Amino acid sequence: MIVRRCRRQDVDVLEHHLPTGPNRYHEARYLRQREGFSTFLIACAGDVPVGSGEVLWQGPKEPDVRARFPGCPEINGLAVAPERRSQGVGTAIIRAAEQLATQRGHHRIGMGVDDDNARAAALYLRLGYRDTGCHYLDRYHYTDERGVRHEVADPCRFLVKEVSGRRRGDGGP
Repeated sequence: MIVRRCRRQDVDVLEHHLPTGPNRYHEARYLRQREGFSTFLIACAGDVPVGSGEVLWQGPKEPDVRARFPGCPEINGLAVAPERRSQGVGTAIIRAAEQLATQRGHHRIGMGVDDDNARAAALYLRLGYRDTGCHYLDRYHYTDERGVRHEVADPCRFLVKEVSGRRRGDGGP
């Protein structure tokens, strides 16, 4: 398995193997990467994508979290194909994101975890992330297959990990 930056030609392949339906989340993440706002990482087993995640370089997506952790890159939208869970895919994507943060001079990186996702939270804590006590609502929308838009606000907590890079302005001492 390799983890690398998403390329334009990967978007449709991702959509085929990890479908997001009418939402086209992979395309949106790729476009943010192309604009320089993020790095969209994909994990591939051979030619087949088995997971993805995005590093948001301008700080956490949610404004209240970004205000509390300004400049702290956020791993967002981490997803692993159901048949590949518990096989190291998520860990590999997280490690690649941490390495990118270090290369860019950041001394920490964060991620949110849904309050109802104990399995993911346990993984992140095992990987060295710590609970910051920052609770928030992850607000997003999706469009279902009938074209109906749904607004969602999932209760989450923000976790942070110290990494070895160092740069002023990424929300740390």
